[in-house]
Amino acid sequence: MAAKSDPPATKIVRYHKDTKTRIATITFDRPGHLNAPTTAARLRYADLLHRASIDDEVKVLVVRGAGDDLGSGADLEEFMRAQDSADQGALLAEFRVGADEVRYPPEGSFRHGGTVSQWYANPNSGIRGLQDFKKISIVEVKGYCYGWHFYQAADADLVIASDDALFGHPSFRYYGWGPRMWWWAQTMGIRKFQEMVFTGRAFTAAEMYDCNFLNSVVPRDQLEAEVQKYALACARNRPTDTVFMQKVFFEIFKQFQGEYMGSVLSGFFESMGATIRPDSNDLMLDGAIEQGLGDAVKDNDDKFPPEWRLSKSGRGDKKANRKRQR
Repeated sequence: MAAKSDPPATKIVRYHKDTKTRIATITFDRPGHLNAPTTAARLRYADLLHRASIDDEVKVLVVRGAGDDLGSGADLEEFMRAQDSADQGALLAEFRVGADEVRYPPEGSFRHGGTVSQWYANPNSGIRGLQDFKKISIVEVKGYCYGWHFYQAADADLVIASDDALFGHPSFRYYGWGPRMWWWAQTMGIRKFQEMVFTGRAFTAAEMYDCNFLNSVVPRDQLEAEVQKYALACARNRPTDTVFMQKVFFEIFKQFQGEYMGSVLSGFFESMGATIRPDSNDLMLDGAIEQGLGDAVKDNDDKFPPEWRLSKSGRGDKKANRKRQR
């Protein structure tokens, strides 16, 4: 449930269409929260993908973030407020259902958590919408590319990154699961993805390029020009009908590899998170929420070597440190 002070979804996820080039752009614009979308903004993103997929004036979609980062994931604190709320409306809003239309599964039932984790396999949730998108998608990555934003990069057709980009999922540190793990293993290669899961560390752009996750890595000041070069080439290549057929081919290929099945399976295991017993002083989601998720993740981050930390400041990023000091 979004806080009253949160901007409307149309401000957090902006959309622009250039009918001359047939290139559309989605911009995540909440830099004060590292571009974390609210639930409403994530659902708007899903709707924009659906409409752009149909729109004959769109052939290529570029996804980018305002400010220094693509984004550090969805607004987990908002999500947890909704899960812990006695207000049915806060829970049902995720599913595009009105507060008084149905009764949400009760707390303590498997369906209470399982319903939402399985929902994330649906493109209408804004989690895996790029998999069903029938145009060419390009994600422009800079700074943080974590969590929900990492989903978008992995599901895109092409990914262009600045050399300072960091990739991963903080959930591997505090929970252990993410809805798109099957596809991440397919995209990165299982050996390197297992390293990301088991260590919880962030991967650099150079590392992600080496495991074929990225198409191009350039200095930050060249990023937008590099993305535009790719977008224009895609827009000027084959007709949109050909692109549609190409996307169907790749979609069938991905389903043969188990892309959708993987989302359902990951969702099942994620639903069982409440049954996990800590070994000793392990960072657990409930404890992290009580402490404050950001502070808990940062405190835990200090246990790891600097080059394996999630935060730019913790890794010794001079630019991030200067901003923090200001």
